Amino acid sequence: MQKKYRMPTPRRKVEGARLSYTASLITQGRHKFYSLTLPSEVLARTCFVSTRSEAPNEGFQRTLDKEKAQKIADYIDKENGTIPTAIILSAQSESRFEYSSKNKTIDFNDISKAFLILDGQHRVYGFSLAETSVRIPVIIYNSLTRKDETRLFIDINTKQRPVPNELLLDIKALAEYENESEGYLRAIYNNFKASALHGKLSSSEKAKDKITRVTFNAAVKPLGVIFGDKEAEDVYKILNDYLKAIQIGFKQKGIENKIVNPYVFRAIMSIFPDVAGKVKDRYPEYTMDNFYHSLAYFFENISVAKISKKHQGHKELTDHLLSSLRKDFTL
Repeated sequence: MQKKYRMPTPRRKVEGARLSYTASLITQGRHKFYSLTLPSEVLARTCFVSTRSEAPNEGFQRTLDKEKAQKIADYIDKENGTIPTAIILSAQSESRFEYSSKNKTIDFNDISKAFLILDGQHRVYGFSLAETSVRIPVIIYNSLTRKDETRLFIDINTKQRPVPNELLLDIKALAEYENESEGYLRAIYNNFKASALHGKLSSSEKAKDKITRVTFNAAVKPLGVIFGDKEAEDVYKILNDYLKAIQIGFKQKGIENKIVNPYVFRAIMSIFPDVAGKVKDRYPEYTMDNFYHSLAYFFENISVAKISKKHQGHKELTDHLLSSLRKDFTL
């Protein structure tokens, strides 16, 4: 069971003091909210979350993950990082939240449950763990009902979609954030744009009948142990010939379009070490013809129905492909 963590509550200087900050009043639709910045230590001691596990009748946030929050703290402290995304809060009645239109300021009680976090719980938790004090952009709603708070939480987490992992991987090189493994996989992937996978790749977003960079990395990364210190170009040439042979065999079975299915692609790559072992035992080079000849009985044994069915993962399909590969042994 995952351990639960509560938001830390640093000691305040004066218990129950009133705090005041300059803010802008904004109206969108039927709601009004206030835009401002707050010191991270103020957020840490005045905000709280209401989780489903702790309050099943009222809570709606997920349980806090300390490891995730610690990564945010390390990013702030060790990398001098910046997180400009606003924390979204709902002022509770106990805060006695007030807005002065004359002074353009908001006032509230400096208490532990002044604000319920609608979005950004791990950022707030991470800021609280950081040694560095920073100013945090904040949006504060006031006078919301619990139904309003829950609906806003749903809207934020469904209508405001995060950046897809495909795009993040695709632009990591531009940000110079790639590690050695990611750079190696990118070099292999980019070569495939004019190869056996030509027209079947989608680098920065999910697309129907396309292999994304995320799928490709998940399928190829485990093969690193057998590639050793081979250059990315050499690995590409071997895998390209392997996939060309697979395509020929799949086309003969009338399932050539299935290679772009994420689960099928991962299963195909999962059996590559076994196929490469067969080629190495019989031939001096890893060529398309040698791969194809080593897979001749394999293509006869595979089940079109099993490959074409809707899969929930690649393991079951990998087991079937491995079984089909090993049926070709005769004395």
